[in-house]
Amino acid sequence: MNIHPTAIVDPAAELDSSVEVGAYTLIGPHVKIGAGTKVGPHVVIDGHTTIGRDNSFFQFSSIGAPNQDKKYAGEPTKLVIGDRNTIREFCTLNIGTVQDRGETTVGNDNWIMAYCHLAHDVVIGNECVLANNATLAGHVRVGDWVTIGGLTGILQRMRIGDHAMIGFQAHVAQDVPPFMTVDGNPLAARAVNIVGLKRRDFSSERIGVIRQIYKLLYRSGHTLDEAKAGIAALRGSDSGAADGDIDLMLNFLAASMRGIVR
Repeated sequence: MNIHPTAIVDPAAELDSSVEVGAYTLIGPHVKIGAGTKVGPHVVIDGHTTIGRDNSFFQFSSIGAPNQDKKYAGEPTKLVIGDRNTIREFCTLNIGTVQDRGETTVGNDNWIMAYCHLAHDVVIGNECVLANNATLAGHVRVGDWVTIGGLTGILQRMRIGDHAMIGFQAHVAQDVPPFMTVDGNPLAARAVNIVGLKRRDFSSERIGVIRQIYKLLYRSGHTLDEAKAGIAALRGSDSGAADGDIDLMLNFLAASMRGIVR
């Protein structure tokens, strides 16, 4: 184990022998860190925090601190971070609350840039990018392959669907459906996230169906219920290649409590 002599690691913390810990870093007693993870200098990792393999934490981040919910009374809630995440300078990731799932969760292969904040009970999926100063309030749910632009604020309990892209300096006060690119002030859906889908090897057939979904939701003049019926009717088109994408969208819309970005 490569621990700088100025770092303070509680004897009760569980660190794999391959973990690296930088100068002046503090690691609390309930922390578990998996193989290959590198913790830079001046990082604080506390709380009931479990961290997987091959993560990288840059200097001055605060990981697993008590949440900022005024109802929090010291309950042993959690922060769980998966594998191969990069967390840059001055990020703050808080533990969960007993009022929700009791856990803040970060999946695998995420790129979280400087000054980002993940509040209590936030869930981040896999392969997401959060640009500098993205701020996620409590209980936010973010799917897989999501890109969130810099200086974006996401209101509590919002949901961001898989493959969505949120532009720079957005104020997100409604759910963002899968596959959509949203930006502007007020926030609005602009198009399908074509570039992102092509990078993930979506076929032209699947992208074509997703474009039809976008038109039904945003360009047809339909009510939401009419749009959902039209989306359901797309099942089986193009040999059914996009049926999973159709189901993903319909399930997202059915679960939306705050309405979707229009």
